[in-house]
Amino acid sequence: MSLNNLKPAKGSTHHQRRIGRGQGSGYGGTATRGHKGAKSRSGYSKKVGFEGGQMPLQRRVPKYGFTNINRVEYKAVNLDVIQTLVDRKNLTEINPEVLRQNGLLGNRELVKILGRGELKAKISVSAHKFSTTAKAEIESKGGDCSEI
Repeated sequence: MSLNNLKPAKGSTHHQRRIGRGQGSGYGGTATRGHKGAKSRSGYSKKVGFEGGQMPLQRRVPKYGFTNINRVEYKAVNLDVIQTLVDRKNLTEINPEVLRQNGLLGNRELVKILGRGELKAKISVSAHKFSTTAKAEIESKGGDCSEI
């Protein structure tokens, strides 16, 4: 076997129509494009979202509201979740890296500690934000809060 006698598998290739090569080919004249209209002309490309003259979806659906581009999203972690984490893993320090390792935080997510639940252990917590109730609860147990 060599390169000069390689052939594609039987049935994998098809005869290609040669379009627009004169009337004798059977595909001359309009070259299978039909008569008139944008698609019959050279250089035609439809715009993104064009629906054949019908009002496009992005214009039919009502617009409302506003998105603040400066909004900072925080992943909320409550004190009861931290307490269960402390009980299971016997931790004294909680930070975003520990939360990431335990599946409570995504890669680039910022964390805010919220005050739901009760804290029993003395721990030091570092996070991007704290609610006032969470901060008061942590400090009342002798722990400390540090914002990153």
